[in-house]
Amino acid sequence: MLATKFKPDEPVVVITPSSISQITLPDVDIMLITVDNKGRIFFSVDNKLKRKLLIDDVNSVKNLGLSEDEKNAFALGSSIGFPFNQLKSFLAASGDQQKAMVAAAPGIPADTSAFAPNNELAVWVNSARETNNKIRICIKADGEASYPFVQKIIKTFEGEKIFKFNLITNLKAIPQGTAAYADAHATEKK
Repeated sequence: MLATKFKPDEPVVVITPSSISQITLPDVDIMLITVDNKGRIFFSVDNKLKRKLLIDDVNSVKNLGLSEDEKNAFALGSSIGFPFNQLKSFLAASGDQQKAMVAAAPGIPADTSAFAPNNELAVWVNSARETNNKIRICIKADGEASYPFVQKIIKTFEGEKIFKFNLITNLKAIPQGTAAYADAHATEKK
């Protein structure tokens, strides 16, 4: 689990569970998959230059027919939470219209099999990895999200042979009397 300062524009409010991990993420090259309390999945990458390469790749792979203006809207935007069949209309909308659309966004379809035809998350993950080989993968899930929603993401990763990813949490104090507390304070006694 990770504690981090990564704070892109977020489409939904997510209240993450707490952990005692003090590992921080780098400031760039982050793929963030967000799960809200309803189980909706949102996808984002932080590197604006790589976002343009990413949408070009997804547009080509899925034959979405996106215009240059729509691809630029993606490159300048934040998270995506729409299936491919709704992506074009979302990207063609104005900024205010997009904000309204996000409230009703269904989320990106995922499945427990990376190869299921409806697992669109797998396409986003693969394209992000192909267009940025330095990318670090993070999941930020609401503490109220049901495990099966997060499991779909993890199973997608497993199917794509991704076994290293980070869970973003809130930092809390290490409880006294635990092994972690003893380890953290062992250096103070020396």
